[in-house]
Amino acid sequence: MAMAATLSVSAAIASVNACVSRMQPVSLPQALVFSPTLHCRRNVRNVAAMATVDVETSTEVVTIGSSETPEIVKTITEAWDKLDDKYAVTALGVAGIVALFAASGVISAIDRLPLVPGVLELVGIGYTGWLAYRNLFLTDDRQALIEKIKCTYSDIIGDE
Repeated sequence: MAMAATLSVSAAIASVNACVSRMQPVSLPQALVFSPTLHCRRNVRNVAAMATVDVETSTEVVTIGSSETPEIVKTITEAWDKLDDKYAVTALGVAGIVALFAASGVISAIDRLPLVPGVLELVGIGYTGWLAYRNLFLTDDRQALIEKIKCTYSDIIGDE
């Protein structure tokens, strides 16, 4: 493997040297001087070199590209295996992605209309102010909001 990488790199260097040796001197203004690397860049672009090296630290060897799968992949695989109706889940996922693209298109179309983005921004600022006044201004309302958030969180997560 290292021999092939060495040959590829040496072939690339020989190609660059051949390009530089074929060039003719040109008398141009200093700002327009021709660079040999610009001329030969196309010849060198497709060269790839790979090296395999074990990086050693003081007590351990770090290997690049280990075959151990991350825990999130294992969790997703286990959840996928537990599903009964995989076609429905896949269809819902695809429909969600299509809906996301459609919503993005609608929002960008609305954003291009004159005056509408400014009006929607004012509505959003007004609603945010009203929500903050209604739920965060008084202590009782704030406590009720915190309890509602905790209740919703426990319903989603399933903690009792």
